[in-house]
Amino acid sequence: MAVEVLCEVNNCVYWDHNNRCGADKIYVVSHKGKQAKKTEETDCKTFEPEHLG
Repeated sequence: MAVEVLCEVNNCVYWDHNNRCGADKIYVVSHKGKQAKKTEETDCKTFEPEHLG
């Protein structure tokens, strides 16, 4: 199991310094059903936008 998750989406509430993801769980889905062949065919459903202001 991964112990370190990196993320460059710095407007996510789970984003932490040094591009670390601070979420307790990560949920990734495929656009094409159960199997993806490329990174571009996946999305992180854990993403939550940071509320600014």
